[in-house]
Formats: sequence, C-alpha cells, structure tokens
Amino acid sequence: MHQLNRQLAERAGEHRERELLERIDARDREAMRELYLVYHPRLARFLRRMTRRHDLVDEIVNDTLFVVWEKAGDFRGDSRVSTWIMGIAYRRGLNLLRAEHRADERMVLPTTEHRHLRDPVAEQSELAELLERASESLSPDHRAVLELTYHLGHSCGEIAAIMGCPINTVKTRVFHARNRLRTLVPILAAPRRGAQA
Repeated sequence: MHQLNRQLAERAGEHRERELLERIDARDREAMRELYLVYHPRLARFLRRMTRRHDLVDEIVNDTLFVVWEKAGDFRGDSRVSTWIMGIAYRRGLNLLRAEHRADERMVLPTTEHRHLRDPVAEQSELAELLERASESLSPDHRAVLELTYHLGHSCGEIAAIMGCPINTVKTRVFHARNRLRTLVPILAAPRRGAQA
C-alpha cells in the first residue's frame, strides 16, 4: 500500500511539474517561482557534492533554472521533468569544473582531529565523514553518479539521460566509484585507529 501511495504521489508530482513547465513556457513567473522553490534545495545539494565549489552553487543553480525558464518549451516529455532539470544542472556544473581546470586532478583530503569515541552514533558519524573525505578524490562524474543514485534515488536510465551517456557507462561509474571509496575509506581510517589504540 505504501509503495502504491508513493507511486501515485510521484505521478501527481510529475504531472504538476509538466504543467509548471507549460506555464513557464508561456512566461508565467508564478510557475517559475514554484518550480524554483521545489528544485533549488535538490539542485544545490547535488551541485555541492558534484563540484565541491560551495561558493558557486547558487550561481550554478540560478543558471540552471534560467535555462529552464528560457528552454521550457524544448522539454520533449520523453523523460521525467526532474531528469531533464538535473541534466541541465549536471552539464552546467561540469562546464564550470572544466573552465577552472579542476576536474579530475583535485585531491583534497583535509585533516581532522582524532576521535576516541566508540559509540555507534559516533562511529556512524565518523564513517560518514570518511566517506565524504574519500569522495573528494573522485572525479566529478563519479561524485555525480553516486549522488544521483544514492541520495536522489534516480534509476540508471534516468542518470544516463541526465549525464548524456549510455546506461552501461553509468553502471561502470557506480562500480568504479564504489571500489575507489572501498579502497580509500580504510586508508583514511587507519591513522584514526592507530591514535585510538
């Protein structure tokens, strides 16, 4: 029953977003405002994780939504509205990274203080921090595919549409990103374990 309710809500949301795009194409500012309020938080989170440029996230989100304003009539309807909008955001973020020559060469692993806590909440928090630090060494494409998969819940087909690549490329990126994290997390955790002993 819960699954059915969720599917009905998703369909209603998709229908509403398509209506908003039609109104935006007719230059309805209130429709744009509503879409902005729905998408700004999702886009900001996605772009923060993808680009690691927190200082430019709002600018990229606004650029993305400006493209939506300008190109709403170009939406063909062969994907979900969210897939189309996330694809625009992905390309805008990637273009920013390319322009700044920071794409795959960045590897920033900030040091943090050692923690001597062993309770489950602290360990979960530490694991989240280690994953965050390890993900900083991933390419923007790998960070994007993980964010779209695990945090935003998109399917491989939707991610392929967003990123403009084949589904198998998405699956390969998820595989390599997860393997890279699996390798890095123990390495990053090793100094902590030594300090706790």
